[in-house]
Amino acid sequence: MLEKNITLESPSLVSLTCEFTPSGNVTLVNVTWTRGTELMLRSPHAVFADNTVHAQYQFSIINSKQMGSYSCLLEGKQEQRGTFNFKVPELSGKNKPFITYVGDTAVLVCKCPKCLPVRWAWYRSNGSEQVPIDALMNDTYVISGTHSNKTKLKIKNLREEDGGAYWCRAEFQLGQSTDQLDLVVLSFLVPLKPFFAIIAEVIVLMSIILLCEVYTKKKKKHPDDGKEFEQIEQLKSDDSNGVENNAPRQRKK
Repeated sequence: MLEKNITLESPSLVSLTCEFTPSGNVTLVNVTWTRGTELMLRSPHAVFADNTVHAQYQFSIINSKQMGSYSCLLEGKQEQRGTFNFKVPELSGKNKPFITYVGDTAVLVCKCPKCLPVRWAWYRSNGSEQVPIDALMNDTYVISGTHSNKTKLKIKNLREEDGGAYWCRAEFQLGQSTDQLDLVVLSFLVPLKPFFAIIAEVIVLMSIILLCEVYTKKKKKHPDDGKEFEQIEQLKSDDSNGVENNAPRQRKK
């Protein structure tokens, strides 16, 4: 199956052509045109030239309901299909998150290099919903370029809660296209966190070393105390010659 993508932003007259090379000797060919699963045209009189079937379908796309996938199907021993996908232009925003700090100004940009949208709109996330920036419009938000191929959303005096997902939406006569941009707003303390972590590790390490030294000193001091005690006991034993005599001595007459 062959597939081709076609971009449209305004109503147009469309002419689609499919070329097939049928297998075996064929005198009559049926080519069916569909949009999704809907039958659009059945052509039993396709044109032969150099053993190739040329099937053509011409029509107008005037609204978004006519957008989608159109297919030509050659019926025979071996089924052959070609598909044309119609869609509005895609937007090119910034794929990576936009990272900035509290108090700064962020500028989010969306572009449509080879198209001119009827208008642009900006949204931001509020939980699971998308809230139009127009409904939040105040001194914080400034939108520019709503009728060009590029639009900008400026967010001033950023707060941490301003971070999150933002969407730009380009509206065309035949539909709309959206792109998501992520904004990350950091506190000024964030860059210092690794430094604080290193200091905490050093303090813990020094505490462990000090505890080890105290424990080692106590362990060395204890055997000496034991030896002193043993020497005293030895002196007592030597004085008594191993026999304890508490009776008073009598003087010989």
